[in-house]
Parts: sequence; C-alpha cells; structure tokens
Amino acid sequence: MAGVLHRHWVNLRNRLLADPGFRRLGASFPLFRPAARDSARRLFDLMAGFVYAQTLAAAVECGLFGHLAGGAREAGALAREAGLPEGAMHRLLRAGAALALFEDMGDDRYALGPLGAAFSGTPGLDRMVRHHGVLYRDLADPVGLLKAGPGAGSLRDWWPYGQPDAHEQTLDYSGLMAATQPMIAEQVIDSLDLSRARRLLDIGGGTGAFALACARRHDHLTVEVFDLPTVAEAANARIAAEAMTTRARAIAGDFRRDPLPTGADVITFVRILHDHGEDTVRAVLAAARAAIAPGGMVVVAEPMSDAPRRDPMAEAYFGFYLRAMGHGRARTPREIMRLLDEADFRSPRPRATAIPMICRVVTARA
Repeated sequence: MAGVLHRHWVNLRNRLLADPGFRRLGASFPLFRPAARDSARRLFDLMAGFVYAQTLAAAVECGLFGHLAGGAREAGALAREAGLPEGAMHRLLRAGAALALFEDMGDDRYALGPLGAAFSGTPGLDRMVRHHGVLYRDLADPVGLLKAGPGAGSLRDWWPYGQPDAHEQTLDYSGLMAATQPMIAEQVIDSLDLSRARRLLDIGGGTGAFALACARRHDHLTVEVFDLPTVAEAANARIAAEAMTTRARAIAGDFRRDPLPTGADVITFVRILHDHGEDTVRAVLAAARAAIAPGGMVVVAEPMSDAPRRDPMAEAYFGFYLRAMGHGRARTPREIMRLLDEADFRSPRPRATAIPMICRVVTARA
C-alpha cells in the first residue's frame, strides 16, 4: 500500500513541477518563492556543471591557487604569470569568484575565496582535477560509453590492472592515489582503534602513503604494502627516503592472482574493492581471511553508495568513472558487510567517518 501511495505522490508531484503555470505560481507566492528559486538554481547547476568544472581546471592549469596562496594579487600580474591576456584572466577570475574559488578584493586584486582556500589546503585535489581530462574525453559521448559497455573508454588504458605490463601507467595511477591519499588516510585512521595492532598489511597500497600514515600515527605498528612489482619498488624507495625501513616494507605481487603475505593482525583495503567486480572481490576477501592472524581485523575504506537515498558522488561520479574504467562499482556498506560475512569474517560493522561522501569504513574480525 505504501508503495502505491508513493507512486501516486510522485506522479502528482511531477505533473505539478512540469506545469509552467504551477511554477509561475510558486515563484510569485512568497512562501514558496525560496524553494522555487533553489530548484531553478539546482537545475541550472546540472546544465552548467561541466563549465564549472572546467573553470576549476583552468584555474589549476594557470597555477592560480599557488599564486594566491600568500594573499591577494593584481589580475595583471596573474595574467603575466599564467601567460594569458589580461582580459582573459579577468574573465577566469570573475568566473572563479562566482564559484567561491576566488574573491574580488577591489582595485583589480583577487584573493582565494572560501572554496579556493579549502581546495588549496587539500593535498592531491589539483592532481585529481588534471586527471579528469582523461575521464572527460570518455564522457564526451556518454550514451556511446553506456552502449559500448564497461571499459570502452581511454580511462581503462590508464588503469594499471587493465594493462598489467604498462609500467608507466601503473606508476602514474599509483602517484595519483598517493597524492590524494592524505585526505582519505586521516579519516580512516581516525575511525579505527589500532592501539593493540602490531602488524598492518595494506593490500593494493600503492607507494605506501596510507601504510606510512598509520605507522607515523602509531609508533608500535609495523606496516607492509602489497602491490604490483613496479609499484612495490617505488614504495620501497619511498620508505627508504622517509627513513622507515625498520618499520615498513613493500612486497611485490598481484592480489588477484598471488597469495597474500600471512600473519598481519590488520589487513586494509583502501579504495580497492570498488575498482573490481564481485568475483575478484570475493576472491581477495577469501585470500585475506586465509592470510590474517587469528582475531585480526579487516578494514574496507572507500566511497560507498548510500542506496536507496542515492548519493550523487557514488552513483553519478563513480558510476560513470568505473564504467569507463571497466570494472567495479560503489557498493553500500550493507553489501560490503555481506561480502565480508561470506568470506567468513565475523561481526562486520560500519565505522563513522568525518566526511562520508569521500570515504566510509567497514570493519570485521577474523
């Protein structure tokens, strides 16, 4: 009965919202005017979203966040440093100011705006923006991408597991993950109690950003990274450069095919499972169950769907991103807990994180 009533309500709502007369009435009636204006703005934001994203991309390409990090600057000086005509720089700065990336200070001077300051202070976001050029090429024909099937885009060739022998792509991908890891690592570590852990194994851990963050936070912890040979070599170089060789190491292997190192009492999957299909996820979780020490904890940390509410980050952004890449999907915490249960882990549970849109955490025990 509730489902039937809901369908009737949705049909009535949609007929009203599609009626120009009803929209005019809502816009003219003071009580409904704020909601009408908000709806119109959100609709326009959907239409203009690509332009907004490209405004951010142009600001990154011109180095504006770095140029303005020390305070307000004249638009003319910014134009010369970016190699743009002054009129073009004014256009970019005004567009960025409308998006709260910059702030017009008067006298032809601009400073970082609220979102610009947050962007500037978040490591890795500029690299992610540059990376979006690959994704946007695939999205130039979104219907074609959907018709062609998973992995039809150029993003697949950039993903290391799509081309196992492409060492340059492997390092590029790992570099991007390392650059964007700090904003994830802090949330994940804050959600966990690692006070009794002794050895942590990070599966698909790239060049060691997350594992080393754990080691720095917990002096008693030794950490290991398990990743493809090219990546493991780079991880060991980073570990040596950070003088962490007594507490950290990287081990070469492919977690889709090779057995995992045994004995760790914490095994982590940070932004890994959502890159892969069900069969691979089931296999790697079973391998983790076989490798983990008795009573150990497994950690899954990644963007997750919030179905049935349908979080746009999970369903829209990662939905198309992973389609172009060719594998995986954003799962709900309940789905991940079910997969952990199938792998014979006990007591799977979600853990709270500061910004769930970016990262959620699910843990379970061996």
